[in-house]
Amino acid sequence: MRKARVERNTNETQITAEVNLDGTGIYDVQTGVGFLDHMLEQLSRHSLMDLTVRAKGDLHIDFHHTTEDAGIAIGQAFAKALGDKKGIYRYGSCLLPMDEALTRVALDISSRPYLIWNVTFSRDKIGDMDTELFREWFQGFAQAAGITLHVENLYGENNHHIVESCFKALARSLRDAIEIDARKADAIPSTKGVLGGSL
Repeated sequence: MRKARVERNTNETQITAEVNLDGTGIYDVQTGVGFLDHMLEQLSRHSLMDLTVRAKGDLHIDFHHTTEDAGIAIGQAFAKALGDKKGIYRYGSCLLPMDEALTRVALDISSRPYLIWNVTFSRDKIGDMDTELFREWFQGFAQAAGITLHVENLYGENNHHIVESCFKALARSLRDAIEIDARKADAIPSTKGVLGGSL
């Protein structure tokens, strides 16, 4: 089983993240930010990655540090669980509809982190959460996980649907990318023979 646990402690947040890449989508998420919990539950359920998160952050200031640092901690655990990435398909993509919203995600587990975020919202908040913070979560996750990640909302009206389609499309893309390719289970999916940094 590809599992990992990460503890990330700063003056702003204390976060523990556990992942099992070969799970069934079981989740236990408590960040103190209700809408973020909902999105992380979607990530787990639709990627089939078991996910446990405990976060304590400076929510009396705002949700920024908790959201960003949760992305970083989950990304670190994800990268640790993948190890040398031997046998994975590496690439994943998904075109995901949610009612009137349609979002496209494409990713490469390349160890060359990069985020393209082409998502806009018509409101500043969903519930108590600032919509600008969703980019911060995706940025933190992509950087820590070592993923080249493109997220594009093609259209949509309901802001809840737009952001949820982003998380679900990420989940489905990750599910495909981390699967073991039976035809090349013993090989790194790169002509370089390694997936790491600029190598």
